[in-house]
Amino acid sequence: MTKSNLRPFGPEGWTPKRLGSLAGKTFVITGANAGAGYEATRLLLSKGARVVMLNRNADKTRAAIASLKREHGDDTPVSFVRMDLAVLDSVREASAELLKNTARIDALICNAAIAQVAKREITADGFESQLGVNHLGHFLLCGSLFERIKESGGRIVVVGSNAYKMGLKKIQFDDLDFNHNYTAWNAYAQSKLAQMMFAYELQRRVEAAGIQVQVQVCHPGASRTNLLKDTASTFNKILWAVLSRVIAQSAEKGAWPEVMCATEDGLQPRSLYGPTKRMDTVGPVGECELDEVALDRDMASELWAVSEEKTALRWPL
Repeated sequence: MTKSNLRPFGPEGWTPKRLGSLAGKTFVITGANAGAGYEATRLLLSKGARVVMLNRNADKTRAAIASLKREHGDDTPVSFVRMDLAVLDSVREASAELLKNTARIDALICNAAIAQVAKREITADGFESQLGVNHLGHFLLCGSLFERIKESGGRIVVVGSNAYKMGLKKIQFDDLDFNHNYTAWNAYAQSKLAQMMFAYELQRRVEAAGIQVQVQVCHPGASRTNLLKDTASTFNKILWAVLSRVIAQSAEKGAWPEVMCATEDGLQPRSLYGPTKRMDTVGPVGECELDEVALDRDMASELWAVSEEKTALRWPL
């Protein structure tokens, strides 16, 4: 892939200056009360969109909405549905509420994540926490909302991470939940690889069925967010607090790839969008080189079947 292909928007890369009016469009974002999800919400609202936040913490969300309304006005069309990705019943309930009250979904942005969980934790449904939250919770959410997204001619945006090509670089089907040899890094890397494999498999299935739903994959690079705040070891929190001042970009810029993937025309399948400098950690937003492991069809097909079984959801594809 040539350098020009990796920068389809020119040397400056994609920026919010490319956004036009989003009036009449509805965006649903997970993990939207802080960090990149909050900044994406701010940006979409500034262009006239309606945004529905799917967040676990109601108090933090109310504070975030109050801040957004102070910035954009009391009639700003931002709302909240409580959802905990670590609890599949919570995802089902939130999906049902959304379908009841949201007539169209122009893009579902799967932004929420947990990372570097210091000691192995298990979700309410029995999954390793990072796989459960980052992949399985979103797998169920996307499947539950798919028909509404399809009716709207909408998009699904999966926010991945460069961690997908690190760690074990595989889905550990013989020990998905790391009952043995757990490390925070390997479990996180597996969860992000699973998310991205799911997205590319969904692309293939949508294309084969001739369905007008776009599926795009992006990553935020190294951004100053609170991703590690509640889960990482003390050492990793301190290390990131120091390093982020030197190597990371703002949470606002970290939101640009997901907003781009939710709005920009002409994006390509089997692509990964995000910052393109310093090993894809910062810099102009464009197309990044994609490690072939994310496109492994056999692994993706097995992951899809396992994910359907574990979430008790049969996709209409």
